[in-house]
Amino acid sequence: MPLTPSRDPARLSRDLCRALLAPRNPDEMARLLADLCTPAEVRTLAERWHVARLLEETDLTYRDIHEATGVSTTTIVRVARFLRQEPHQGYRLALDREAADVR
Repeated sequence: MPLTPSRDPARLSRDLCRALLAPRNPDEMARLLADLCTPAEVRTLAERWHVARLLEETDLTYRDIHEATGVSTTTIVRVARFLRQEPHQGYRLALDREAADVR
């Protein structure tokens, strides 16, 4: 089926997810993110991922993480909520897979 313009958020999200699955290594993903996002957007995503890892792998408090990284406490609380309470469990999936790859 030929591609047609769309405003459907679900379709656009699925298409984006497929594109994000295309890179085969971190360098390829970095290239895609550089084309897809602004430097500030990439930095924001990277900070959120770093916070998720710090919350998972350390005993640092939210304040400690804020002071060490400069990430706002609001963002830290949001990441913690999505890591521990929200049903999507995307952070959990990625953290668990990353841990399995390290072993």
